[in-house]
Amino acid sequence: MFEVVLTRRKRLGWRWQVCDQAGKVFADGFERTRPAAKYHAERALFFLLSQAHLTKRSAAPSED
Repeated sequence: MFEVVLTRRKRLGWRWQVCDQAGKVFADGFERTRPAAKYHAERALFFLLSQAHLTKRSAAPSED
Protein backbone atom coordinates (compact mmCIF):
# COMPACT_ATOMS: atom_id res chain seq x y z
CA MET A 1 0.00 0.00 0.00
CA PHE A 2 1.12 3.51 -0.77
CA GLU A 3 0.16 6.59 1.19
CA VAL A 4 0.07 10.27 0.22
CA VAL A 5 1.24 12.62 2.99
CA LEU A 6 0.79 16.42 2.88
CA THR A 7 2.62 18.50 5.49
CA ARG A 8 2.23 22.25 6.09
CA ARG A 9 5.61 24.04 6.16
CA LYS A 10 4.86 27.27 8.06
CA ARG A 11 4.40 30.11 5.55
CA LEU A 12 6.51 28.52 2.86
CA GLY A 13 4.00 26.05 1.44
CA TRP A 14 3.30 22.34 1.47
CA ARG A 15 5.58 19.29 1.35
CA TRP A 16 4.15 16.16 -0.24
CA GLN A 17 5.39 12.57 -0.06
CA VAL A 18 4.33 9.21 -1.41
CA CYS A 19 5.35 6.51 1.09
CA ASP A 20 4.73 2.86 1.73
CA GLN A 21 3.34 1.57 5.04
CA ALA A 22 6.86 1.17 6.44
CA GLY A 23 7.57 4.86 5.81
CA LYS A 24 9.93 4.45 2.84
CA VAL A 25 9.59 7.52 0.62
CA PHE A 26 9.15 6.81 -3.09
CA ALA A 27 8.47 10.38 -4.25
CA ASP A 28 8.41 13.80 -2.63
CA GLY A 29 8.25 17.47 -3.47
CA PHE A 30 7.28 20.95 -2.37
CA GLU A 31 4.53 23.25 -3.62
CA ARG A 32 3.24 26.68 -2.64
CA THR A 33 -0.43 25.72 -2.35
CA ARG A 34 -2.18 22.69 -0.86
CA PRO A 35 -4.17 21.91 -4.04
CA ALA A 36 -0.95 21.93 -6.07
CA ALA A 37 0.78 19.65 -3.55
CA LYS A 38 -2.19 17.27 -3.56
CA TYR A 39 -2.21 17.22 -7.37
CA HIS A 40 1.51 16.45 -7.66
CA ALA A 41 1.38 13.79 -4.92
CA GLU A 42 -1.56 12.01 -6.56
CA ARG A 43 0.12 12.28 -9.95
CA ALA A 44 3.28 10.67 -8.53
CA LEU A 45 1.17 7.93 -6.92
CA PHE A 46 -0.58 7.23 -10.22
CA PHE A 47 2.79 7.07 -12.01
CA LEU A 48 4.17 4.59 -9.44
CA LEU A 49 1.10 2.38 -9.73
CA SER A 50 1.11 2.46 -13.53
CA GLN A 51 4.81 1.58 -13.68
CA ALA A 52 4.30 -1.33 -11.28
CA HIS A 53 1.48 -2.62 -13.49
CA LEU A 54 3.57 -2.32 -16.66
CA THR A 55 6.58 -4.00 -15.03
CA LYS A 56 4.43 -6.87 -13.74
CA ARG A 57 2.77 -7.26 -17.14
CA SER A 58 6.05 -7.36 -19.09
CA ALA A 59 7.55 -9.91 -16.66
CA ALA A 60 4.68 -12.37 -17.23
CA PRO A 61 5.42 -15.16 -19.72
CA SER A 62 3.66 -14.73 -23.04
CA GLU A 63 1.22 -17.40 -24.17
CA ASP A 64 1.47 -18.35 -27.85
